[in-house]
Amino acid sequence: MSMTPEDATRFAADLDRLVDAVEEVLLGKNRIVRLAFTALLSEGHLLLEDVPGTGKTSLARAMAQSVSGSSNRVQFTPDLLPSDITGVTVYDQRTGRFDFHPGPVFASIVLADEINRASPKTQSALLEVMEEGQVTVDGQTHPVGHPFMVIATQNPIEQAGTYRLPEAQLDRFLMRSSIGYPDHASTIRILEGADQRAHEHIVHPQLTPAQIVEMADLARTVHVDPTIHDYVSRLVEATRTAREVRLGVSVRGALGLIRAAKTYAAGRGRHYVVPDDVKALAEPVLAHRLILDAEAEFDGVTASNLIAQVLIETPPPSARQAG
Repeated sequence: MSMTPEDATRFAADLDRLVDAVEEVLLGKNRIVRLAFTALLSEGHLLLEDVPGTGKTSLARAMAQSVSGSSNRVQFTPDLLPSDITGVTVYDQRTGRFDFHPGPVFASIVLADEINRASPKTQSALLEVMEEGQVTVDGQTHPVGHPFMVIATQNPIEQAGTYRLPEAQLDRFLMRSSIGYPDHASTIRILEGADQRAHEHIVHPQLTPAQIVEMADLARTVHVDPTIHDYVSRLVEATRTAREVRLGVSVRGALGLIRAAKTYAAGRGRHYVVPDDVKALAEPVLAHRLILDAEAEFDGVTASNLIAQVLIETPPPSARQAG
């Protein structure tokens, strides 16, 4: 069953309500808030590369409040253990049984702050839950529930005492983006409300977790023309053959781009995907999956620049074809 125009209109209205509510906390950041909800409704995860103090924790908390969900923040440090994230089984002497004590990953929105400060072993504890929505402890599987999203952060400036995220884990993030500093007008509004601390801002619930799950299911029914599939295929193939690239976009990346484009289209009130949806999401969905050649990096080439070049060199389908 495909999404109807009426479904798309309702979807866009609900998404706008969520974005507007969170933007009351994260002033002037409509694009990143919309991207974050696009990732959530595409059942994906978000990696934020940003300097401290730009509102990453506020974003996670506000998103959780807007969907009547829970949020947990985990500060990643070198001594953090996998069980500190997933949970642990503890022997109860009264009952003579082992009881599972859930870790902070059991929440609607999980903020993994400075994820690259934890050891690779601890980082890998997130792989199963990000891919399958469950954790396995002592042979027992525990679902984390729906909706579920990991928002991970890392500081792109300070690299001392950090562990670079492995490619396998980067590939599990649907998108990578940054919040950035607010513009002049938004900064003034923030300063005018300086007497109120960030954690005191309350976002009123706009939808229930069940409604978010319904929206995610509905987004999967957005129509994608075969010419759009062909376009995405040509884009990812171009990243693999570019001379500046050592490792191009994976099949998971191509699937993620289609999935996100469906949600993005529905959020714009359309029941079908157009090439502009793919273009709008290509950089946040694909750039972090590229591994550049060392010589290209030395010459100042970035993954974002390369994606922009690929978009220029890869012709999209015409409006008549894509329709």
